[in-house]
Amino acid sequence: MNPTYLSALLLLAAAPLAAQTRWVIDRKTSLAWWQMDPHYEHLWATTCPADPSWQPGEGRDPGQYTDYSWRPKTIAAGRSDSRIPLFPRFRVRPLCRDAVRGEITADPATLRGVHGTVTLIADSLFTGLEMRDKYARRSVLQTSLYPEITFVIDSLVDVQRGDTTHATAVGTFTVHGVAKPMRAPVTTWQDPAGLRVRAQFSIPAQALTDEFGLPTWALSMGVGMRRWKTLNMGVDVILKPSGS
Repeated sequence: MNPTYLSALLLLAAAPLAAQTRWVIDRKTSLAWWQMDPHYEHLWATTCPADPSWQPGEGRDPGQYTDYSWRPKTIAAGRSDSRIPLFPRFRVRPLCRDAVRGEITADPATLRGVHGTVTLIADSLFTGLEMRDKYARRSVLQTSLYPEITFVIDSLVDVQRGDTTHATAVGTFTVHGVAKPMRAPVTTWQDPAGLRVRAQFSIPAQALTDEFGLPTWALSMGVGMRRWKTLNMGVDVILKPSGS
């Protein structure tokens, strides 16, 4: 075989491996959030309460600023709200808690071979009322036994490339020690802070007790009485090449 041709074949065979890049989540600029539907004007949380784009709802601790001009008069407390999340981040700032960790491996040119893990430290979720947060940690999420919420990404499908790329992440979501298959719409683009990735998904509120095993007694008001319909969760993270 021609030596030049053989060298070309070896380079081609090595290309997919060489193209794989390991990206890590920048903790100071990355956040996670949840929001219940209906949100009753207080059922939402973030891991980055210092970001000026976010604000707590009703029933908050003293000293926290809230501007109720965001609340349309047509949305009553017990009705669904199409704004998910209520307070999206407009500009990335290094103000976030060390709450979202993980890494992603992918070919940045083709987005093939995507896999990785995103981990949320459950104690870092903040609603604006310490009493409510303590109840969620102790009685609902039981974070002393299950301190992390994870999403393991197995692949990326339905990729639509552009200045802003849209795709669906396929993987496994684990909360309260129970793992379930999950698909999450993903949007990614280049931000001055790094590669910015937003992803979110929804699960029926009833699944919290029926599928993920969260204590029924602790969620009797929302889930048991069927006042809550859907739990929405998401991340807004900055990825940087490992070692950068």
